Amino acid sequence: MSTAGFNSQNGTGTGQAYANGPSQNPVALQQLPGVSYGMTHQPTYNPVQAKAPAPPGPGLYPSGQYQPVSSYQPGPPLTSYPTHPGQPLLTRPQMVGPLSHTPPQSASPSPSPGPRLPPAQATPPPPAMSSSHYYPNPQQPQPMAPSWQYNTAPPLMGPHTSMNTPPRGPMANHVHPAASSAPPPSSSTYSSAPPAHASHSATQPPGPGMPPTSLHGYTHQGTAPPPVNPMAPHTYQPSRAPYGPPPTGPPPTLKPTPPPTGPPMANATPPPPGADGTAAGNGPQAPDSYNHVDNKMAGPPQPGTPGRHLGHYPSLPPGYQNTPAPHNTTSPMHPAMQAATQPYTQAPQPYQQPRGGAGPAQLSPSLAAMSLQSSTPEALRVVNLLQERNLLPPNPIPAPTPCLPQDLQKINCHPEVFRCTLTSIPQTQSLLNKAKMPMGLLLHPFKDLSQLPVVTSSTIVRCRSCRTYINPFVTFLDQRRWKCNLCYRVNDVPEEFMYNPVSRSYGEPHKRPEVQNATIEFIAPSEYMLRPPQPAVYLFLLDVSHNAIETGYLKVFCQSLLDNINALPGDSRTKVGFITFDSTIHFYNLQEGLSQPQMLIVSDIEDIFLPTPDSLLVNLNECKELVQDLLKSLPNLFEKTMETQSALGSALQAAFKLLSPTGGRMSVFQTQLPNLGVGTLHSREDPNQRASAKDIQHLSPATDFYKKLALDCSGQQVSVDLFLLSAQYCDLASLGCISRYSAGSVYYYPSYHHQHNPAQVECFQKDLKRYLTRKIGFEAVMRIRCTKGLSIHTFHGNFFVRSTDLLSLPNVNPDAGFAVQMSIEENLDDMQLVSFQAALLYTSSKGERRIRVHTLCLPVVNSLADIFAGADVQAITGLLACMAVDRSVTASLSDARDAMTNAAIDSLSSYRQSVLTIQQPGLLAPACLRLFPLFILALLKQKAFRTGTSTRLDDRVFAMCQLKYQPLAYTMLMIHPALYRIDDLTDEGALNINERTIPQPRLLQLSVEKLSREGAFLMDAGTVMYLWIGRNCHPNFLTQVLGVPSYAAVPDNLYLLPELDTAESQRTRAFIGWLRDQRPFFPSLHVVRDESQLKATFMQNMIEDRTESALSYYEFLLHLQQQISK
Repeated sequence: MSTAGFNSQNGTGTGQAYANGPSQNPVALQQLPGVSYGMTHQPTYNPVQAKAPAPPGPGLYPSGQYQPVSSYQPGPPLTSYPTHPGQPLLTRPQMVGPLSHTPPQSASPSPSPGPRLPPAQATPPPPAMSSSHYYPNPQQPQPMAPSWQYNTAPPLMGPHTSMNTPPRGPMANHVHPAASSAPPPSSSTYSSAPPAHASHSATQPPGPGMPPTSLHGYTHQGTAPPPVNPMAPHTYQPSRAPYGPPPTGPPPTLKPTPPPTGPPMANATPPPPGADGTAAGNGPQAPDSYNHVDNKMAGPPQPGTPGRHLGHYPSLPPGYQNTPAPHNTTSPMHPAMQAATQPYTQAPQPYQQPRGGAGPAQLSPSLAAMSLQSSTPEALRVVNLLQERNLLPPNPIPAPTPCLPQDLQKINCHPEVFRCTLTSIPQTQSLLNKAKMPMGLLLHPFKDLSQLPVVTSSTIVRCRSCRTYINPFVTFLDQRRWKCNLCYRVNDVPEEFMYNPVSRSYGEPHKRPEVQNATIEFIAPSEYMLRPPQPAVYLFLLDVSHNAIETGYLKVFCQSLLDNINALPGDSRTKVGFITFDSTIHFYNLQEGLSQPQMLIVSDIEDIFLPTPDSLLVNLNECKELVQDLLKSLPNLFEKTMETQSALGSALQAAFKLLSPTGGRMSVFQTQLPNLGVGTLHSREDPNQRASAKDIQHLSPATDFYKKLALDCSGQQVSVDLFLLSAQYCDLASLGCISRYSAGSVYYYPSYHHQHNPAQVECFQKDLKRYLTRKIGFEAVMRIRCTKGLSIHTFHGNFFVRSTDLLSLPNVNPDAGFAVQMSIEENLDDMQLVSFQAALLYTSSKGERRIRVHTLCLPVVNSLADIFAGADVQAITGLLACMAVDRSVTASLSDARDAMTNAAIDSLSSYRQSVLTIQQPGLLAPACLRLFPLFILALLKQKAFRTGTSTRLDDRVFAMCQLKYQPLAYTMLMIHPALYRIDDLTDEGALNINERTIPQPRLLQLSVEKLSREGAFLMDAGTVMYLWIGRNCHPNFLTQVLGVPSYAAVPDNLYLLPELDTAESQRTRAFIGWLRDQRPFFPSLHVVRDESQLKATFMQNMIEDRTESALSYYEFLLHLQQQISK
C-alpha cells in the first residue's frame, strides 16, 4: 500500500491531498512532562533570587556571512494583526499561576485573591494595587499571593488519586522501544523553582561609545561589547507597591491628552515580507510524500546542531555538501494565518557547508561572529505607545524568525505547527526571570498539511539514551556516528540508514528525508504496537427528550450523517452504533440479516447494562442499509414525545461499556441540563448576577462524575466529543470535563432552533460535515522532548497526563492545539542552540500505526535585548490566555485579570529598566511588543474574562474552552477580531486563487472612529462574522451586494448574502468565502443595522473604545504608564 499521503479517508492512499484540506501532520511520541488541562495547583511561593545582569555577549543579529535580511526577517503572522517585521507572533497564552498535576477539586485552596476591581462609579478611585504577578517579588517574601510564576516548575506533588494510577483495561499501542532503559531528558520537570545560577559579573568591559541614534547595546562588529545599563537586581523594587488592575468604572475625571491625530507614522507599516518564498496553504510545506524507499526525494541535507562542546568534532567531508531544493509554493491564505507561512518554505533547504569550513558541529565560531549590528534591529526600535496612534499594521503580523544561520532556518519547523513564545532562549532562569515574559511552546501537531513526507522503514533511528528521533539538527561526526541534539549522546548510524532512497545511493545518511525535514511521518513497525491497531469505531449518543425534538437538531444530524456516511474515515473494519436517551436508554440492534433496525429500551438507569452486546456496534460496510434506515426513521420516531427528562449520565455509562473493548469515538448531542440518574446537575446560574457580580462563581465543575468517567474512557482509548445545543443553562463547566480529559472537543450552539435561528443551523451543518469527514487518529500518545537543561512543567489543551510526560489522546484531530510552559533548570552557558521535539504516535483510520515528528531549533542568547528582540507577541498572548483560564478556575476571575494586566506592566517595566540605555518620557515598548498592551486589553474585554457586561455563564465557559484548545491562529481572531471596510472593494492588490479574485482590504483598528455611516464593514471574530451596514450606506452596495433597494429594506435576520451576478457581489462573497476557508469551523455571518439587537455585540468588540465598565485603549496605556513609573 502506498504511504504517499493521507487521502480523504485518512489512510495511506494515492498521495492525493486530504479531502478536507491538505494532508495531515502527525507528531511522534515525545516525553511531555506536565499535567493535563485543569489539573492545576497553586505553586508554592518561591521568590526568585536577585541576579546580577548578564553581559550582552555575542548578539543574535548576524553580520557578514549571514545577512540579517535573511536571518532575522519575520514571516507573516498567524493572526490577522500585522506588526512590524521582527515583531513576534502571539501564541497560545501562557497561564500564569497554578500549573500542576492535581485536579482542581483537590487543588490547595487558592491564596487570597488580590483586590478586586472597584465597581463602576462616577469617578473611580485610583486603581487598587494587586499582587497578581507572574513572578514573585524576590525581595519581598510573603505568603503565597495570586502570582503567576512564569517559568518556574510547580513543586513535585505526592501521588494523586486518578492521575498516577495506570488506566484500566488494555493499554493500546503506546510503546517506545527501549524507552525504559534511559530516563527522558526532562525527567525532572516537576522540581520546584530552579536553583539560582551564578550569573555573570554585573560589570561590563568598557567599550566604544554608542552611536547617538541607538538606544540599545548594539555595537559595531569587532568592537568590544558596550557598557549596558546595569539592571536593578530585580525589576521589582522593594519599596514599590504591587501593581493593580486597571480601574473598571468610567475613566478618571482628569482628561488625558488625546493621542496625536495626524497621519500614521511612516514606519508604522512593516516592509513587505521577503521574497524568500511564500509558502501558503493550510500548513507548512514539505516535499512530496515519500512512499517506499525507492521513491525519489529532493530536499535539503541535514544541518547539524553543535554539540555541547562545540568545535571538537570534524566537519563533514566535502562530499557531504548539499544541493538546494526548489521552494514549494501554494495558494495564499487568510491574513491571520498567511503571514506565518511566508518565511518558512518547508521545502527543505540544504545545509551548505563550505569546503574545509565549519560543519554542523562547529557552529560556534560562525555564531560568535554574528556580532550585533551597529543599527538597532527593527524588533527593538523604541515605540512610544502614547504617541503612535496607528500601531496596527494593514497586513497580518508575521511570526518572528529565529535568528539562526540561514541554512538552519530554512529547514526549521513551521510556526503554524510548532512555535515558542521566545524565539531566542535565555541562557539562565535568572535571565528569563528578569525579562518578565513567559516561556512556552504552542503546538498544532496533527494539523492538515498540504504535503507531508512519509517514510516507511523497518528501522526508525532514535537516540539510545533519550529516545529522540533523528532530525535535521543532529550532528554527523562521520558517516557512521551521529550526535543527539537533545542529550548529546553519540549514536551509531544503522546500516539501513546508510542507503539514501532519494538518490538510491549508499553512504549518505545526512541526505535521508528524516534529516532534511523538520516535520516528518513514519509508518511504525510492529514494536510500536501493544495490540493490533484498532478499527475506526464511531458511536453516536443522541438526546431525544421533548426539548431536543423541539430544537429540530435531530433531523439536521440524521440528514448530515446520511449525506456523509461514505466519507467517514475508516476501512473495511469500520464500526458504528447509536444510542438515544430521555428518561430511559434506547439501543439499536443493527445486526446483519434484520429487515429493519430493532429498538431495545433499558429503563433501569441505575444499573445500566447492554441488552445485546454483540449487535449494537456493527460493521458499517456490511450493515449500511440498516444504518441508513435508522437515520431516516429516527426523527419521526420521537416526533410526539412528551418526555422532558434527560438521563445523560446513565447513557454515557452505557456508551462507555459498549466502546471499552475496542476504543473509539463517542459523539454526544445534548440539549438540556441532565436531570435524572447519575450525573444529575442543577442550575447554578443567577441571571441577575451576570453583570453585577464582583467575581464570577461556578466556573469549576459541580461534580466529579464527568471527569472520572472521562478518565475511565481515556484508559480504554475512548474519546468523547460534546455537541451542546441549548437555549438554557446547561452547566458546561461540569459537562465539558467529559471531553477535556478524554481529548475530545466541545461544540456549543446557544439558542439553537431550526426555525428561529437559521444562522446557527447553517453553522451546525457545516461543523458537522467537517467533524464527520476530517481525518482522525486513534489510541494516540504525545511526548515533547527538549534539550538538556530545559524542562516542561505544565500543559494546556484537552488530554489526560498518563505519566509525568506522556499525554494520552484516545483520539487526536487536526483542529486541536496544545500549549506547554517551560523553565530552565540548568544554565545553557555552553550551548548556542537548543531543540524541541514533539512526537505523536497514533493509529490512522486505515489501521496503520504512524508517528508524526516535529523538531524546532532556536538560538540561545545571554542578553536581555536579544530576548526581547525575539519575543513572539501573539504566542505570548495565546499562552497567557491559557494561563488566565486556569487562574480563573483555581483562584478567581479578578485574580486572572490582575495577572494579565501585570504581565504587560512587568514586561514593559523590565524593558525600560534593563534594556533601554537612554531613558525617555512616555510608555516605551520595543517594536516587537508594541501590540502587547492592546492584546492584553483585548483579553480583558474577551467573553471569557470580561466583567460589567451581561455574559451567560455557559458562554463564558465555552470561550475559556476555546482559548485552551484552539490553535493559535484561530485563538487570535477570537481575542482581537479583524475589521475591514468592504463597500469599496477593488481588485488592486487582490489575490488570484483557483481563478477566483480575492480582494485584500486593509485591516482597521477596532474603534468606532474607523466606522462610517456611508460604508459597510466586516468584522471577523473567528467563530462569527458581523457585516455592519451604515445608515447612509451607498445605494450601489445595497442593491449590488445585498439585493435590497434601500437601507430600510435590509432584513433584520439576514445571514446569507444573495448570489447576485454583479462584480461587487462576487468580490464580497469571494472575500468572505476565502476568510471562511482558512479555518476548520464555520463562522456564521450576521448583517447588523443600527436597529439590530446584535449591534451591542458588534460594538463590544470595539476593543479600543471605552465601555461603561472598561477602559479605552488610551486610558489603559495611561494606567500602565502610571504603574510602571511608580
